[in-house]
Amino acid sequence: MAAVKVTIVGGAGGVGASTAFNLLLQRGGHEIVLVDARPEMIVSHVMDLEQVLELSPGSSVRGGDAGDVRDADVVVLLSAVPLTAGTPRIEYLAGNARIADELADGLGSGWDGTVVVVTNPVDPLVTRLQGRAGLDRRRVLGYTINDSLRLRTGFTKALGVPPGSVEAWVIGEHGDKSVPLFGRVTVNGAPVRPTPGQAAAAEEYFRTWYPIHVGLDSGRSSTWTSGLGVARMVAALGGDGEPWPASVVLDGEYGIEGVAVAVPVTIGRGGAEEIHEWELDPDELAALRASAEFVRAAVESI
Repeated sequence: MAAVKVTIVGGAGGVGASTAFNLLLQRGGHEIVLVDARPEMIVSHVMDLEQVLELSPGSSVRGGDAGDVRDADVVVLLSAVPLTAGTPRIEYLAGNARIADELADGLGSGWDGTVVVVTNPVDPLVTRLQGRAGLDRRRVLGYTINDSLRLRTGFTKALGVPPGSVEAWVIGEHGDKSVPLFGRVTVNGAPVRPTPGQAAAAEEYFRTWYPIHVGLDSGRSSTWTSGLGVARMVAALGGDGEPWPASVVLDGEYGIEGVAVAVPVTIGRGGAEEIHEWELDPDELAALRASAEFVRAAVESI
């Protein structure tokens, strides 16, 4: 079986290197190519990761250039303008849209791979990139599972249960307009109904995580979480179907048209192989649609 070529655009950064590292640990037969405007950092990462291959063989890693997106099976977009303390994700749109446009223009006509957008703000960039590149909407996916992971962590603390035992979902815009689904919380697969206090505590943890972390002004993002999450998402694209929250341009689902927000999907070899329309309560549905209009206005602003 031919190796799956994964080109990581922005591979010199912490999340890019973490993604490459986690893909190598999977021993999944990936050809990993790191692309970035900082060639010395790419060389440094590759020199280091080559020794990872001695402990975890089965894949390959090298540096590359912009041309490596054209024959990639998966392109991961991580390049971004620098983070600044106290700045909402949406404020990075203008700068990061130029990066997304450059990628869209570089893919070329007839490209049949899948793009995973990690750069923020995810939802407007997925919307813009999909339209500019003319790709099948199911093959441009925004990475948004960190919202759900933070809500799950909030519930593990509020419920007093071990990490990894909670499943909880966040949909909508990856930012202040996101929509936690409190009616779908499970612990070890069994549905639970959190008390209002438990739900409030979990939501507070989820809502405040990003501003607290960015406020540290550490110069880094969620390197370890995102690196592992993106690697798992890339692996799911080679599988037989796995449930994920992901940002994808909707075509009437949930009454939303022509704009990307996070919704539950099944990820497989065709990208978002199925977009699920879960039954939402009226407040959740209204909040989801409001988040979509927020994304639409952001896209139109550029």
